[in-house]
Amino acid sequence: MTDALLHISGVSRCFSAGEQQLTVLNNVDLEIKRGEMVAIVGASGSGKSTLMNILGCLDKPSKGQYFINGQDTSQMEVDQLAALRREHFGFIFQRYHLLGDLDAVANVEVPAVYAGKSKHSRHQRAEELLTRLGLGTRLDHKPSQLSGGQQQRVSVARALMNGGDVILADEPTGALDSHSGKEMMLLLQELHQDGHTIILVTHDMDVAQFADRIIEIKDGEIIQDYVNNKERFTTQKQLEPRAEKSKNIVSTQIDRISEAFKMALIAMSSHRLRTFLTMLGIIIGIASVVSVVALGSGTQQQILQNISSLGTNTIDVRPGTGFGDRRSGRIKTLTAADAKALENLPFIDSVTPSVSTSVTIRAGNQAVTGSVQGVGPAYFRVYDYQLNQGQFWDENSIKTLAQEAMIDSNTSQELFDDANPIGQVIFLGRLPVRIIGVTKPKDQAFGRSDTLNVWIPYTTVAGRMLGQNYLNSISIRLNPEVPSDAAEQSIISLLTIRHGTADFFTINSDTIRQNIEKTTATMTLLISAIAVISLIVGGIGVMNIMLVSVTERTREIGVRMAVGARQSDILRQFLIEAILVCLFGGLLGIGLAYLLGFALQSSGAGFQMIYSSNSIIAAFLCSTLIGVLFGFLPAQNAAKLDPIDALARD
Repeated sequence: MTDALLHISGVSRCFSAGEQQLTVLNNVDLEIKRGEMVAIVGASGSGKSTLMNILGCLDKPSKGQYFINGQDTSQMEVDQLAALRREHFGFIFQRYHLLGDLDAVANVEVPAVYAGKSKHSRHQRAEELLTRLGLGTRLDHKPSQLSGGQQQRVSVARALMNGGDVILADEPTGALDSHSGKEMMLLLQELHQDGHTIILVTHDMDVAQFADRIIEIKDGEIIQDYVNNKERFTTQKQLEPRAEKSKNIVSTQIDRISEAFKMALIAMSSHRLRTFLTMLGIIIGIASVVSVVALGSGTQQQILQNISSLGTNTIDVRPGTGFGDRRSGRIKTLTAADAKALENLPFIDSVTPSVSTSVTIRAGNQAVTGSVQGVGPAYFRVYDYQLNQGQFWDENSIKTLAQEAMIDSNTSQELFDDANPIGQVIFLGRLPVRIIGVTKPKDQAFGRSDTLNVWIPYTTVAGRMLGQNYLNSISIRLNPEVPSDAAEQSIISLLTIRHGTADFFTINSDTIRQNIEKTTATMTLLISAIAVISLIVGGIGVMNIMLVSVTERTREIGVRMAVGARQSDILRQFLIEAILVCLFGGLLGIGLAYLLGFALQSSGAGFQMIYSSNSIIAAFLCSTLIGVLFGFLPAQNAAKLDPIDALARD
């Protein structure tokens, strides 16, 4: 083993050309010592660029060995080669290969980001390098705002960012005019005098004359290797190694993630329309899921509010074994005494007997058919009726079979129009009654809300109208903290003991509520599952666009790898971009769902969407998951690109 900085032994490089193998380098041996300025000269296709790519660890030889400071690179992993490019080499490309979305300082900082340097130190060094190279007034300019010579100087500053022990310049004057080209070569000579090892690749012998050593290559073989200017070579300084500060692993990782986050935002901002179109599927999917859940919750609440008009947490007791029992009309065992007995149960809030009939209701020359219900004083609490005007009757009215009536607002409007009904006498069939109160309007759970209702004491209906001593039903309101199932069983047990048999059945409003909740939840789940399909479609759209983005940004990926980016760095950048696209799409989707709810409420439809925090959190998680799942493949494809192939594409 020699003391050479770079040493290649028996290196060949072959490429597949259809069914044949094309040999670009053939059994090349070469040593380059520290501090040399070497020009590799040859015509196009001679293999000089391939040799430079192998020297810079952008490419690997097909056979042979390559040693850097005595380290054999043939057995190194991809990230180990990236570390060599990051810590030892600086590249100056013919086409500059600057990142168009970044300004001059940010372009120069890129290698230091992947080296884990602090934000302050790398920013300060980038400014110092650019100022030294005459670009102190162009620090915030993007590549499109710089001339070719200025872009090449930014490229030089980037090559020096991490020290640049070895600077590889590929046709450094190829894209410059003669004046800028001469300035570039003088700059490379100056860097050489500062102690940098310079390797430049050119087809121009005039450019090669600036080097101390010239290597001519033809058809993949070195045909000449000679010293050009021995005196200038011997006056070259020794490059002092840059001191490496100890790095905190956690802060380094945070810095790399924040840089990837920043680059993802820049990429999204640079292609706003494409980013929005990518988000569109996610926006629609998230908006659909959140809106469907809100609609389901709103529908459920609306139905439950309607159910509550029957009574809050109520149980009805009726004769027979069920609604289809034909014998129920002949069962006369349900009595007011049963209602009194039920009132004594500790979990009962209120109880009302009920006897009902339909009659012709007359007031003056008005006659309508309506429902007359004989109820107890607690009826209006059981079913949550509010008094609009007048008063309710009391227990004394029950005892005296008082001919006093309560009517609802529909009956008041129908019989008296806008006149005050309090104190007016109406006829229920042949029975005259005086109106003492009117209830507030109330929606009905079932049937029409314009039903005409008249309520009088149940004893009056039973004794003066029907001549019966039994009830049609008993309605019970439970205390709110009592489980309705347990209360229902206690009521059944008590009445069974009193009757000696179960000749009645119960209707539990809580059971109806639970069934409605289950039904609406099932429907919401079903529609949500359909809405999730649009999320999956949106995720596939994200993957497709990200794959296109990887193809479009292949050169950027190649540049980042050339300056030392690891595969994990590239993977992280594209994965973060996919996740951000999905998260921003999720935010916009949630906003769209709220906008739909606002529009629905403003339309006067009388319906309100109820948004669930759980559905919103699920939407965020779903957006993130879609970003990870559908963004991983494009990000992995980007990370696995070969740097030399990526740089070759435009």
